Amino acid sequence: MVMASLLSAGRIGRLELRNRIIMTPMGSNLAQSDGHCGERIQAYYEARAKGGAGMVIVGVGSISWPEGSCNPNQVAISRDEFIPGLKALTDRVHQHGCKAAIQIQHAGQIAVCDIAAGRPMLVPSTPKPKREDMTPALTADELATYVKSFTKEGAKIEYKVVDQNDIQQLVKDFADAAERAQRAGFDGVEIHAGHGYILSSFLSPASNQRDDDYGGSLENRARLLVEVLQAIRERVGDEFALWCRLDAKEFHIEGGITLEDACQTAKIAEKAGADAIHVSAYANNACGVAFTEAPLVHKPGGFVEFAKAIKQSVSVPVIAVGRIEPEEADQLIAKGHSDFVAMGRKLLADPELPKKLSEDRAADIRPCIYCYSCVSQIFLNRQLKCAVNPFTGLEYERIIEPASNKKKIMVVGGGPAGMEAARILALRGHQVILCEQAKRLGGTVFFASFVYPPNGGLIAQLEKQVRDLPIDIRLQQVVDEDYVKANQPDVVLIATGSKRQTPAIKGAERSNVFNGDQLRHLMTGDDKTVAQDKLSLAERAMMSAGSMMGIVEDAEKIRGLSKLWMPLGKTVAIIGGGLVGVELAEFLLERGRKVFVFEESDKFGVELSIVRRWRVLHEIREAGALLIAQANVKEITDKSLIYTDVNDEEKSIDVDSIIIAKGATANHDLFNSLQALDTPTYEIGDCGGMAYIEGAIHQAAELALTL
Repeated sequence: MVMASLLSAGRIGRLELRNRIIMTPMGSNLAQSDGHCGERIQAYYEARAKGGAGMVIVGVGSISWPEGSCNPNQVAISRDEFIPGLKALTDRVHQHGCKAAIQIQHAGQIAVCDIAAGRPMLVPSTPKPKREDMTPALTADELATYVKSFTKEGAKIEYKVVDQNDIQQLVKDFADAAERAQRAGFDGVEIHAGHGYILSSFLSPASNQRDDDYGGSLENRARLLVEVLQAIRERVGDEFALWCRLDAKEFHIEGGITLEDACQTAKIAEKAGADAIHVSAYANNACGVAFTEAPLVHKPGGFVEFAKAIKQSVSVPVIAVGRIEPEEADQLIAKGHSDFVAMGRKLLADPELPKKLSEDRAADIRPCIYCYSCVSQIFLNRQLKCAVNPFTGLEYERIIEPASNKKKIMVVGGGPAGMEAARILALRGHQVILCEQAKRLGGTVFFASFVYPPNGGLIAQLEKQVRDLPIDIRLQQVVDEDYVKANQPDVVLIATGSKRQTPAIKGAERSNVFNGDQLRHLMTGDDKTVAQDKLSLAERAMMSAGSMMGIVEDAEKIRGLSKLWMPLGKTVAIIGGGLVGVELAEFLLERGRKVFVFEESDKFGVELSIVRRWRVLHEIREAGALLIAQANVKEITDKSLIYTDVNDEEKSIDVDSIIIAKGATANHDLFNSLQALDTPTYEIGDCGGMAYIEGAIHQAAELALTL
């Protein structure tokens, strides 16, 4: 059996799961505004149950909603009125053979809804002020949304240090919530004792400065967690599964939780009745890049060592989490380093991941590209979504059904938009012709995968999907009015991508200047003539040899080659600080270049999701890139770039090479040329306006479902 350990049955307490894959409890903002679980969130969890997960854990059920809640559309479990919606959810999960649990939580000092309502937030001790670095990277619109909870009428930031009455109420609220979960048909409850919420703020020596029985020693700091565990166990009995989520470490928090602390806390929790330990981590929530260290780790397998350490400390099962690939998950379980693996982003990208693994169809799994589009929504108080899965959060309304009127549809362009549209159209029963001008599928994202490798996995999966379906794929095919006439499609979908206009900069035609298309054609071998004259004879020979050996057909090989040679000097100026510019800067810095990024506006990387933007900008600055905002490039010479700065003062820097990473605009050329035909024609993706991967895939799905 493929991945026999990961796909084997497992137990938490007396609860048996069909496999070791658990959907981790992510905040989704998919509940109703009044805390009820409606069709939207029920369909969302049902899709993951149907996809084969061993168990789904419903994210952050608020025990005292609306008090102590952190999101406006958070699941509530604070009153009996919420049980019917929760029961409907568990029924839908159970009908697919999947177990259901709910994570219960009080947000404490992160209870944004308390701020908005003017209520004091519960804390073990008054927090020390923090300096945040998150807002400077936000656009004006994002900032307005981000601070909305803090600026609405009546909002205020106020804390209440919990007293004994508050502690007794918290314990009761947790126990009441667990009993409601049991009555709603859940198979277990996870107590959230991490991520800065009320229980973890008691556990952390950084935030807990009390001098009573709930502060000081680790045993005292864990006392509230113990009382909660014991109260719940007394209420729900021994048959009901009960466990907690703990932080193994607090990053960038002076005097915070250490791994040694976490191992001891795990032992205490086990003794108090926990059937398992779910191992996570946390970081300074005032620091943007820290969020991608914990709790949403960017480093592959970033929390694995924590799970291993805690596994050695307890006898109950351990749930590992944190960007763990299925192959690694299988080995972790096989070697006894963990008992279960929780997946979040992967199951957003493809709810059927467990099912596809069990059917030995790993190549059909749509991969997460770790763009943080999903979690960035939470910062804007919007519902969760996924850049690569246009159905996530919309399962209740976006359904692939057979078309009532089968049509012959020509899709022009084999990038993400074209392939996703072709895939869905074919699944609906349409006759699909997919035309691509280049010799391979993938569009500009094939080149983008050199710079950001996760994109390559997405292109590979999409290509496999369209090749496995009855789609007529025509590569190296130019489509014009005559070609459309000759094929007589009922509908034409144009997904040809953007076109690039070189900005009017004196010297932009020089041999040391490349625009994105020129660099892409050189590196991929699609059309070397576009920029051949910018290379020396030796460089041309090298590119030709690479083409003959097939190196340019393999993104991984090109990435390797680029570490040895690129047609760029040691000092590179990038004109344009959007998504393309900052990701290219990251790529070049890793290859030893000194990089300058020039941006006309005052913000960089605005097309990136907020959380990824925080990370990329931090990393390129740490690597030595100089980001120059509100800069207007005036002239390029053989060895320098001349620009005016924010004060309109003219300056010059010495550079070897210049890359123009701006000027991409909508490309309506083909659409306009087909208007003389009596054929319904639509644009999707960048040709209709810069949409990038997320916009391209979502537009493609939305249109393909209506035809």
